[in-house]
Amino acid sequence: MASQIAEGFLLLSTATLRGFLPADLSNLRLEVDKTLREVRALTPPQDDAQAQAARNRKIARLSSAMQVIQAKMTAKA
Repeated sequence: MASQIAEGFLLLSTATLRGFLPADLSNLRLEVDKTLREVRALTPPQDDAQAQAARNRKIARLSSAMQVIQAKMTAKA
């Protein structure tokens, strides 16, 4: 699911996470965090603007997903 979020195939919202249990949210958060670290570790060449833009879009999608997951986790508590 984290890779689908990174590629833009799935956008998270609180409605999307409605049926998730706290343990599921925690596991999803760990996977999104792991994928985010992997994407940040990849550095495309400086002269490849398209690759830089694609990397930045993935980082933005994953960061947004982390915020949505965190908000959902705190709302459950």
